[in-house]
Amino acid sequence: LGQPSLSKNLSRGSTQCPKTLTAEAVAPSLPHGLGSLPYSLATAEISAAMAVLALQLAGLALSLLGCLGAILACALPMWKMTAFIGSNIIVAQVFWEGLWMNCVYESTGQMQCKIYDSLLDLPSDLQAARALVVVSIAMAVLALLIAIAGAECTRCVEDRSTKAKISAVAGAVFILAGLALLVPVSWSASTIISNFYNPLVPAALKRELGVAMYVGWAASALLVFGGSTLCCLFPQNKAKEPHPVRYCVAKRSNPESYARKDYV
Repeated sequence: LGQPSLSKNLSRGSTQCPKTLTAEAVAPSLPHGLGSLPYSLATAEISAAMAVLALQLAGLALSLLGCLGAILACALPMWKMTAFIGSNIIVAQVFWEGLWMNCVYESTGQMQCKIYDSLLDLPSDLQAARALVVVSIAMAVLALLIAIAGAECTRCVEDRSTKAKISAVAGAVFILAGLALLVPVSWSASTIISNFYNPLVPAALKRELGVAMYVGWAASALLVFGGSTLCCLFPQNKAKEPHPVRYCVAKRSNPESYARKDYV
């Protein structure tokens, strides 16, 4: 006696849903597992941003080293070196040939260099190497500027999706720059090797691969790897807002407000 009828109380329709609440709005009143949902989403977003920043910095570092290597390979006169073959062991002079000049290094430590007088007098592989190496350096510098504009640590662009697209474009340009550098280096190396094993070429005119060739190969690989790293930064979909969760707010009535007929 004196107890309200629970069945009638529940059948009175106290399960109204007057409004839609989000998880953030009711986080303080939710259990511990659900109340920490916004914090977990923020933590995941921060972790993703840090991973993207680390990937961008790695790609920029590799590409920057490749750009410096391309400039060094272009400036060094050691694309071809004198090949000391046969029984002659006198190495009083060493001849170096590069893209822009040839040098003579003597055993006394003195070195004399002379810039090529005529461009048309150069071999075809050397002319093409000049043009392609310059184009490769220009493309690498342009890609570096584009990559800096799309980096996460700069504020040139605010939208993260646009930044990812800019980084991908910079990576593609870096890859093209690496391929443009790989072609002249490999072409010159093929010419040097074919002339070295050609019996019709005199021994005094045979050349070996110089240090600049290896620097060019290394720079080309760094540019390709750095560009590929930046191309991995595909535009990510914007984080979707959490779906609204509907909570039914039940009315709480005082026991004193029950009608007398609810007592049995």
